Amino acid sequence: MPLFDSLYNFAHWLTENREEAEELVQETYLKALKGFSSFQTGTNFRAWIFRILRNAFLNSRTGLKAMQTVQFDDADEEIGARTEETPESLLLGRASQQAIHSALEQLPVIFREVVLLCDVEEMSYEEISQTVGIPVGTVMSRLHRARRLLRQALKEKVDRASND
Repeated sequence: MPLFDSLYNFAHWLTENREEAEELVQETYLKALKGFSSFQTGTNFRAWIFRILRNAFLNSRTGLKAMQTVQFDDADEEIGARTEETPESLLLGRASQQAIHSALEQLPVIFREVVLLCDVEEMSYEEISQTVGIPVGTVMSRLHRARRLLRQALKEKVDRASND
């Protein structure tokens, strides 16, 4: 199935629940199949199907309140293959991942989704614009604000840790 891993990852971030993410992806494919006649050949399929997933999520939630998670296991394996790991480096890596994960969870959904689509799914600003249904300038603005909020949250965590 096209883009399954990416769609599931995004759905899992949106729902913070494996079962709900699976159901959301299934619903996305079902809606995509039913509405495939509305897809315009030559347009961006990835943005189209991600938009279906996002809309299905928004229609199933009240007030856009959702916590998000992502698995970093694959990233851990890639890092481990390139560097020699020590217990200290493993501990620091996990602490960093937990801090980033926590900071991402604190972001409002409108900021979190653009960060995930840009930095995790590696979508272009144009693809994000099509997926979320906002102008490219708004994508850039939200991404800037989201990254600023992430830096601020991570800095506060470091400051608290150094004061302890």
